[in-house]
Amino acid sequence: MLSEYKLALAPKTIENADPKARPFLEKAQVQMGFIPNMYLGMANSPGLLETYLHGYALFRQGSGFTAVEQEVVFLVISRQNACEYCMAAHSLVADAMSKVPMEVTNAIRDDRAIPDTKLAALAAFVRVMVVKRGLPQRADVEAFLGAGFTERQILEIVLAVAVKTISNYSNHLFHTPVDAAFVSRVWKD
Repeated sequence: MLSEYKLALAPKTIENADPKARPFLEKAQVQMGFIPNMYLGMANSPGLLETYLHGYALFRQGSGFTAVEQEVVFLVISRQNACEYCMAAHSLVADAMSKVPMEVTNAIRDDRAIPDTKLAALAAFVRVMVVKRGLPQRADVEAFLGAGFTERQILEIVLAVAVKTISNYSNHLFHTPVDAAFVSRVWKD
């Protein structure tokens, strides 16, 4: 889903980015072999880009979730926020890098039941956190904890929601085109 209003700010490049944003774009170019369109839009606000990348890295490194669980978290948030760009990107990352079973990724994409009990409990709790804006009921938390997760991981989900809100909302406002690298997993709400 895209915002009715599209920001007129042009995507930045390494050459014309603010000096504060340039190192992040250069690092992406080296690590990924390209700079995601999302980063090029975010580079209009160096603080936004830096905050997103820093929070994303912290979640990836210290959330206590497995790589598969992390993708479930990001996919559920992006689906709830109807972010076509992030759904495509995280679906591809889920398939190629995090090794999420295709039936799990596709269940999230299609808003169907997830065939894995623990991942289904994770997805349900993340959905509650987004839909209820961080106000889960006791039963929601108990179901999450009962599936083997921890209270600290509730806070890590708050971090993931913050990070994905930055990217999802930015993509809505920029009408960010899906990169060629992610086009095989394009998703429409």
